[in-house]
Amino acid sequence: MNTQAIDNGTRWLAGAGLRPTRQRVALAALLVGDGQDRHVTAESLFSLVRHSGESVSLATVYNTLRAFCDAGLMQEITVDGAKSYFDTNTGDHPHFYWEDERELTDAPADQLQIARLPDAPEGAEIAKIDVVIRLRRT
Repeated sequence: MNTQAIDNGTRWLAGAGLRPTRQRVALAALLVGDGQDRHVTAESLFSLVRHSGESVSLATVYNTLRAFCDAGLMQEITVDGAKSYFDTNTGDHPHFYWEDERELTDAPADQLQIARLPDAPEGAEIAKIDVVIRLRRT
């Protein structure tokens, strides 16, 4: 990993008040080191970190992704109620889920219009709305 990616990852962690352990810095550098947003699964990030030469277990990747989400650095998007994707873009935006490739990408937020939402049941409030548009190649 290059020094710039490591520095970017370290700053990203510091901005959320997370301690920069070796494993966190390695994962952060892969996620935000080049300044681009990423959609990853724990398994895809594990594969990336292994190819970078770092020694990190899959359990550590899962735990670190959870810590990044808890710190507000990432958001988790669940597809089909079972498969979790982790997004470094934490702003409100819709997603395309490409069924054939099992890949999640950002959809253009400026083209989405939600005219009305149902009222939340009594004693509840809407915490977040996730929009995942499923696509299939023709």
